[in-house]
Amino acid sequence: MIYTLKQKFIDNFILLMLVMSTGGLLFVFNRNIASISFFIILLVVIIILEGTIKKSIFNATFFTFTTVLILGLINYNFAVVEQTTNKYLFYLLTAVLSILSLLHFKNNRKSDIFLIRFYSVLILIAFHSFLNFIIFFFIKNNLITISSAYHECETFMHLFFYTPSKGIVNVFGFEFCRNQGFFWEPGILQIYLNMLFFLEAFVMKKKKAILIFIAFLIVTTYSTTGLMLLILQLIIYAKSEMKKNIIILPIVLALIIPIYLVFNLNIDSKIQGEKESSFQKRIFDLTQPLFIALENPLTGIGLDVFHFQEIRQEFYIPSNSAQTFNSLTGIDAKLQVSDRGSSNSIMFLLAGAGFPSAILLLVMFFKQQIVVEKKWLWMVIMIISVMSEPLLLRPFFFLFIVSGFYQFFYKITSHKKLL
Repeated sequence: MIYTLKQKFIDNFILLMLVMSTGGLLFVFNRNIASISFFIILLVVIIILEGTIKKSIFNATFFTFTTVLILGLINYNFAVVEQTTNKYLFYLLTAVLSILSLLHFKNNRKSDIFLIRFYSVLILIAFHSFLNFIIFFFIKNNLITISSAYHECETFMHLFFYTPSKGIVNVFGFEFCRNQGFFWEPGILQIYLNMLFFLEAFVMKKKKAILIFIAFLIVTTYSTTGLMLLILQLIIYAKSEMKKNIIILPIVLALIIPIYLVFNLNIDSKIQGEKESSFQKRIFDLTQPLFIALENPLTGIGLDVFHFQEIRQEFYIPSNSAQTFNSLTGIDAKLQVSDRGSSNSIMFLLAGAGFPSAILLLVMFFKQQIVVEKKWLWMVIMIISVMSEPLLLRPFFFLFIVSGFYQFFYKITSHKKLL
């Protein structure tokens, strides 16, 4: 079957929308319109443009949707506090977007098309982020502020985005604005750049020079998590490539050393310096939801973020737990209450859904079959990413949970068909 230009465009658009719906400013400022438009486009592609859905794929998809729906209804009805219906309808829409996207690629495309098109989208994001970083030095005095109910940033012609109030950093005398690309913060951009590094290094293997370009872009985000993931990937890449070409080792070392110096400077500022509040927030989001989950282990407190914010204000972490953390790590964790949502998606899921549902969803997350090459490293990137940003219940990451369910039900329905 010929893979046409029109089909490439459709697939690129779907994947771009999946990425944008998971941290992109397009959905931050136009969430309802963008989400509903994405849903309609997926329906048009699946029902009108692509045609018949294979029975085995439809059955697996139907059971996946039913299971996710049942888990959502259980959480909505049995959470310890009454939940907001609109919030759960949005979660339902997220699940539907993920399921329809997976259905499209499973039914209409070869198995490798998803990653090929995802790689193309990430390349586009990388080149935009490069321009975003460079052009700031020329247009920093010509930015305008844009805002919504939940976010505010500065832009140039709605093409380049910055948060100078929080993002100006000085690294060894060089001052720049942290690179956030199309996303609401640099921590989101680094996730997709690290994914691109993974695909280029271990899956596509097109041009080694691209890895240096991607590494530079990750440094421009000045994200602690991003730098840590980059160093990890560089070490693993060097180890795998040394067997083929020993010359790769000094090249990788030449990359790792300056990146580690930037990482070390970043860590110092987060633990003891001017960015200490960011680190303390991460510690707080790692520990407090776990204690909330332990008090509500079966159904959790519900996935309504606003109710979660209210409940966590009243929930104090025991002082002996804080002291234990301090003694084990040597870090003075100033644990306190907060009225903000959690940046740690996994801990939020435990607190919101309870252990049974959260563990089931995480098991399916690990059982995803979208990325199978060096799967363990991909899942390390995914897990660390969703533990540093509130993204697990957004369409792109939820797609991987859906993939786990789909694979489970596809094996069952295909087996019955053979019988």
